[in-house]
Amino acid sequence: MLDAINNPDDLRKLPQQQLSELADELRQFLLHSIAKSGGHLSAGLGVVELTIALHYVFNTPKDDLVWDVGHQAYAHKVLTGRREQLHTIRKQGGLSGFPKRSESQYDSFGVGHSSTSISAALGMALAAKLQGNNKQSIAIIGDGAMTAGMAYEAMNHAGDVEADVLVVLNDNDMSISPNVGGLRSYLSRLLSGRVYSSLRANSKKMLAPMPSLSRLVKLTEEHMKGMVLPGTLFEEMGFKYYGPIDGHDVDELVNILANIKKIEGPRILHIVTKKGKGYSAAEQDPCRYHGVSPFNLQKGIIAAKPSSLTYTQVFGEWLCDIAEQDSRIVGITPAMREGSGLVEFSQRFPNRYYDVAIAEQHAVTLAAGLACKGMKPIVAIYSSFLQRAYDQVIHDVAIQNLAIVFAIDRAGLVGADGATHSGNYDISFLRCIPNLTVMAPSDEDECRQMLYSAYLYNSPVAVRYPRGKGIGISPQKTMIKIEIGTAKVLRQAHSVAILLFGSLLTLAEEVAKHLDATLVNMRFIKPLDYTCLKTLAEQHSLLVTLEDNAVMGGAGSGVNEYLHSIGSKTSVLNLGLPDRYIHHGERQQQQQDCGLSTQSIIAKISAYQKNH
Repeated sequence: MLDAINNPDDLRKLPQQQLSELADELRQFLLHSIAKSGGHLSAGLGVVELTIALHYVFNTPKDDLVWDVGHQAYAHKVLTGRREQLHTIRKQGGLSGFPKRSESQYDSFGVGHSSTSISAALGMALAAKLQGNNKQSIAIIGDGAMTAGMAYEAMNHAGDVEADVLVVLNDNDMSISPNVGGLRSYLSRLLSGRVYSSLRANSKKMLAPMPSLSRLVKLTEEHMKGMVLPGTLFEEMGFKYYGPIDGHDVDELVNILANIKKIEGPRILHIVTKKGKGYSAAEQDPCRYHGVSPFNLQKGIIAAKPSSLTYTQVFGEWLCDIAEQDSRIVGITPAMREGSGLVEFSQRFPNRYYDVAIAEQHAVTLAAGLACKGMKPIVAIYSSFLQRAYDQVIHDVAIQNLAIVFAIDRAGLVGADGATHSGNYDISFLRCIPNLTVMAPSDEDECRQMLYSAYLYNSPVAVRYPRGKGIGISPQKTMIKIEIGTAKVLRQAHSVAILLFGSLLTLAEEVAKHLDATLVNMRFIKPLDYTCLKTLAEQHSLLVTLEDNAVMGGAGSGVNEYLHSIGSKTSVLNLGLPDRYIHHGERQQQQQDCGLSTQSIIAKISAYQKNH
């Protein structure tokens, strides 16, 4: 059946009674495809029936579906003409792991980060109203994404302007209500039906001249609904609430969506689904099967024996070690416990661990409040997620010069997640903030020592490190303080000096050896080692800065600014990430695409010397 569906028009030709069979087939296709190619698994398995129902009821692509985060949109890609390409997902030149407007007309909005769907769908609904278009705007948001303030900001606005927008709340952890049964499904059908909607609208008109009676009826209605439905909050924000219903009953979904489609104004449909639905291993451990490498469906994911620690593991071990020594240590993460290496810390120090959900702004200001009262907060956060809390870093932390450590994971290129998750800009947006120290380790041991040095410092410090493994150095247990703003000369030569900022150490060593160049591990982006820089400028005709950050405004720019300020005439060549978004692929492929390979860097240095 699936082979005959090349777009939603084909889907809508099917009799409704065949949709359940299609859902089973689609789920099996996703399972076998992702097991071979890798990708996001659990979330997509949970929304198979919902995806079918949405495309069956709504006139896509005229009607806009906006998927939150996007890793749940694999079934959507299959049903919208990308079935034969699914095996290329997250690979260079293949499908994006998230909805992407340039990839398909059915991808109404490009996503990657959480909690943006309602705002985007609301904007589309308001545009349709202004343009006189009769179209539907639907936001599909997971319960985790509803923990972010942005979702409620959008709902508050939608209720105020009474926009024709539908929010589908995919409650895949049963965090709002665990009760899903016949009574609630019956009530949802009743409340979404034409009779109830007409009665509700007409009664408001009839009771308008009698405010006191009208208020009494409304209070009675809300009280009765509140007894059996968990939608009071949404109703107070101006949304008509329907649910919760079984998100795996495709017939029920189609019937209710068909009813809701006819209702105007802000609406929210609350469905309950199971992450990893249809694959027992993913149902039992949806987090482990959230994003997967290729694996055997029969055996499941078999943990590989680690050959060396990742930077994330280095951070996690250090945090536990320092927490043993200092009871003031508090670990904070915005819903990234596993990704940021905080599992062991959360288990050993539960009273000093705070997962604030998808609320990056709150995470930073919470840390500021803790620091004000003498605690030592460690904020573990991805580089691309820190972007969402930029005002708080400046306003609540740096201006007050609070001693907070930002452990910034996923700095630089991140591989298959692509442009939405790449940490290409943190050096550029952090180095301009007064009072903030910024460090970048070149290996795993240096990462541990920098984290320790940041903890000792009585001002805010950011330690940024990449995704995955380093060069294979085992961190020493002893923690050593690194003096703030000190570089380290690794290789001494003449003529050319390579200034390394961060994790591209192996690459820098290969280039330095080939060119017989000086190699300096700068370690600090802010403050720079000005004494070292001045000496290097005096002894070399060319300084080459190398970083895994955007060249514009990056660490190399800091070197340029300093040399200009002292009137140095030494030439400087800045190498790093170009002024464009880097598409998904293997991290090594991305680096080559950016000109960060040994041969490419040698060629650029040789060309610069020839032309200057």
